[in-house]
Amino acid sequence: MSEICHYNDALEKTAANYVPLSPLSFIRRAAAVYPDRTALIYDERRYSWHQTYTRCCRLASLLKHFGITKGDTVAVMLPNVPAMYEAHFGVPMVGAVLNAINIRLDPEAVAFILDHSRSRLLLVDPEYVEVVEKALARLEGPVPTVINVSDPSQAMDRAIGELEYETLLADQPAWDDWQLPADEWDAIALGYTSGTTGNPKGVVTHHRGAYLNATSNVLAWNLPPSVVYLWTLPMFHCNGWCFPWTLAAIGATNVCLRRVDPEHILTLIRQHGVSHFCGAPIVHAMIADAADAAQEPIEHKVCGLIAGAAPPASVFHRMEKIGIELTHVYGLTETYGPASICVKQDSWGQLALDERVRLNGRQGVTYPLQESIAVLDSVTMEPVPADGQTVGEIMFRGNIVMKGYLRNDAATREAFSGGWFHSGDLAVVEPDGYLKIRDRLKDVIISGGENISSLEVEDIIQRHGDVEQVAVVAMADTKWGEVPAAFVQLRPGSELSEDALIRFCRENISRFKVPKKIIFGQLPTSSTGKIQKFQLRQRLETGASD
Repeated sequence: MSEICHYNDALEKTAANYVPLSPLSFIRRAAAVYPDRTALIYDERRYSWHQTYTRCCRLASLLKHFGITKGDTVAVMLPNVPAMYEAHFGVPMVGAVLNAINIRLDPEAVAFILDHSRSRLLLVDPEYVEVVEKALARLEGPVPTVINVSDPSQAMDRAIGELEYETLLADQPAWDDWQLPADEWDAIALGYTSGTTGNPKGVVTHHRGAYLNATSNVLAWNLPPSVVYLWTLPMFHCNGWCFPWTLAAIGATNVCLRRVDPEHILTLIRQHGVSHFCGAPIVHAMIADAADAAQEPIEHKVCGLIAGAAPPASVFHRMEKIGIELTHVYGLTETYGPASICVKQDSWGQLALDERVRLNGRQGVTYPLQESIAVLDSVTMEPVPADGQTVGEIMFRGNIVMKGYLRNDAATREAFSGGWFHSGDLAVVEPDGYLKIRDRLKDVIISGGENISSLEVEDIIQRHGDVEQVAVVAMADTKWGEVPAAFVQLRPGSELSEDALIRFCRENISRFKVPKKIIFGQLPTSSTGKIQKFQLRQRLETGASD
């Protein structure tokens, strides 16, 4: 009998055969391999990869100067400008944790985040000084050191204190002696959920997950080094879906963008030969509107990632018309951004446009380096059949799932119960194995004992040519318990009436699913373009219609 071979006996991790995974390694390589290639473009500013790396090292040196060390939190209140990109490397270089704050939050929410994260230092853009000042006045704990990030395109009439980013950076040596984390499980970033009920939860992510999802983006989108990426997606949102690190990994070019302006976006796409960008459905719809108005086709290939529970079919139609190829991804803050992708099969190219749009609008399959995504029965934890009918909850398992919620053990245990991360999204598995979201658990409308998917009703209404955006929520009803109500944002110039839209719905869905009330007006959205349904429910409860 042969002797059993024990492969682990006396075989240990050493400096020669094991290095912790961290996306910090990407920028060091980019600076060495592509030193003269343009890394960042912002208005008239241009930085090569060597210059960008040097600036990140100077930022790390600056943080050390202020006593920032491993485990400290550094917050930023910045748009998509070079300093925001640099913070994704300079902060973790000293072992600190980056807390990129949503720039559309009010002072109360910003104060909560600064207190809860125990942020020791805060980078602030001049555009948000007023909000930050009010937030700092509300703090219960220590006030962080504030550094102002000046911007030539913005009036610097107000500042918090006298510390200024570029001035301080110029006085610092480029600290090139930083080290990768000893433990790849160390926290790299902290991001807060939208907090539609109560205070937001702090999602803690780690170096390993950031490295893997950054690499996963390359694999999922087949990205070459020649990518020119436009920052339409906020970097504060899931750390820009890990794309700051992705673009360093391939030595691509970042085109920074202070705010979403569709006309300016089209100008930048043409001016810089932008090849890729990401965004919510509303961002893509705005670009399509601007392109239609300009009547100037885009002459080169542009690829976009679109995220959302159910991107409107009309967006896919219109973007394809102007020459932008969309790919649908799905994920959450807790999964570092994209965790599934609707992989396009070769055979789909031969199908009619409507069928391609239907197939491409699904949540799809597991992201390349995410271990598993499944639709499970929330009680039995058994997989639902791939019949396109049986509804379960989308759950994730793998290295690209958060560490947990900061100082919230109860919420962490609930999210990870049964050995899976519970997304809160309801879906079916279609016969080809692709996932299709039906609704959020909290958004299902139960009318007379029948479940109505708000997403299904929204999809029908969105098909009307006059509808720009729609959100369907439950409205209290004395007879049925709940009935659908629709909030609709019309395209400019439309005079569509409530009666006409209700007739349209009756022609396309079962009568019990037709909204009993339609309210026209601007829809409230988050900074990432998500419609804030909790605000719409509040309007119904208070009787307000706008």
